[in-house]
Amino acid sequence: MCGNNMSVPLLTDAVTVPAGERETGAVIFLHGLGDTGHGWAEALSAIRLPHLKYICPHAPRIPVSLNMKMVMPAWFDLMGLSPDAPEDEAGIKKAAESIKTIIEHEVKNGIPANRIVLGGFSQGGALSMYTALTCQHKLAGVIGLSCWLPLHKTFPQAASGVNKEISVLQCHGEADPMIPVRFGNLTSEKLKSVLSPSKVQFKSYPGVMHNTNQEEMMAVKDFLEKVLPRV
Repeated sequence: MCGNNMSVPLLTDAVTVPAGERETGAVIFLHGLGDTGHGWAEALSAIRLPHLKYICPHAPRIPVSLNMKMVMPAWFDLMGLSPDAPEDEAGIKKAAESIKTIIEHEVKNGIPANRIVLGGFSQGGALSMYTALTCQHKLAGVIGLSCWLPLHKTFPQAASGVNKEISVLQCHGEADPMIPVRFGNLTSEKLKSVLSPSKVQFKSYPGVMHNTNQEEMMAVKDFLEKVLPRV
């Protein structure tokens, strides 16, 4: 594939797992707070589909209010983890635009938008949800693991409408102490009020904390096979 990554800052050092055969789709997957793309590139490699490319960018390092302003990889600032906590609206919108530039880059390089899935874990899942709902490109699907919908009070008005029929997979550990499964359920209900309810899947996993497990990753693989089949 041709294309200059230098014009898309998040792509310059993103971890990319290339397709094993002719590339006909892409998965852009965003890590959680304080993490990098490396671990998720490894996890996705374990369930990879040979016709897909996986792109795992690293978030910029910024001070995070929730962690006493410590500088760490974060997609946007976090003030709290409850549904009513104040939110970094400007930071969320700016981060969403930076993910949209990756989508644009893939489209320009020959992957149609409807063959792109956005996904992420925790804060990365939150950003992928917000980006998909506000994106002007019709995407294949969105995956949110252990996450929430940022700026949820601005929806459905903030939704672009282009992705009203998008397929959504939400997975959440029932023992998550950071982002309780109740918030995941609330997010799922909100998404059903914005999108086609039949396209929104919510799966919860007993005993799973703020992480993932093999069963959840197999659900991700099944979802990708469904929304990005080999062509």
